[in-house]
Amino acid sequence: MLADNAPVTRAFVVASAIFTVFLGIQGRSSKLGLSYQDIFQKFQLWKLLASVLTFSSTPELMFGLYLLYYFRVFERQIGSNKYSAFIMFSMLLSIFLDVIALALLKDSSAKFNSGPYGLVFASFIPFYFDIPVSTRFRVFGIPFTDKSFTYLAGLQLLLSSWRRSIIPGICGIIAGSLYRMNILYIRKAKIPQFISSFFAQLSWPSTRPPVPARNISASIPSYVNRPVQRSYASVVSSMEPPEGSLAILVSMGFDRDSARQALVQARNDVNAATNILLEAQSH
Repeated sequence: MLADNAPVTRAFVVASAIFTVFLGIQGRSSKLGLSYQDIFQKFQLWKLLASVLTFSSTPELMFGLYLLYYFRVFERQIGSNKYSAFIMFSMLLSIFLDVIALALLKDSSAKFNSGPYGLVFASFIPFYFDIPVSTRFRVFGIPFTDKSFTYLAGLQLLLSSWRRSIIPGICGIIAGSLYRMNILYIRKAKIPQFISSFFAQLSWPSTRPPVPARNISASIPSYVNRPVQRSYASVVSSMEPPEGSLAILVSMGFDRDSARQALVQARNDVNAATNILLEAQSH
């Protein structure tokens, strides 16, 4: 199911996809990017908001939606109310920085790509600092981690149109950095409950068939709030997960023992462990 327990992410991803496809069919998606001429000469200020949901091209849409979907873990971690505040702060600040960049360039031909670059690249800040590396491996002698492919997807999006995409991406990174620095205590801000509840109402009912209760020795989801069998405890002791990964899951509100077992089941993949725990809670 798309973005379980992350209604704000789901609504944002679906809205971005619909706007991009609809306007792309009309041939207008590539015309929504901010430009010096549109903002400072034609005063088309409506583009400041219209441009944040619509990607300029299909490849940017694919990479952008993949990253937005991947970063749903942050909504699960801090809750929909705070995540909504993070979205508003990062996008508004990045738009403001985009406008400043256009003013400094003073180039009538200067134009930036449209799309939620501010949110996508602001999310790389908590991704870098708060998501630990759980797996390291080599491909043809080149070292990689389980986070490498997310960075590569971000790099592809950042360099997709050179200056037109690099500057909005940098503005997003600055916005994410200021949020992490807790400027004006922004990290304490929350969107009113009724707004996040509205996004929750947009959730589609789960299409997954009911899953019968499973034995603890066969699968993790049946262990939540139940005693751990000795046979599994021996496995846990031999595959102790990293403390950083445990801390992330505990900060999301999961029981420490349950989080440890989920990480063992997921081979220390935090995202997979989160899905295991959420699946367990739904039964």
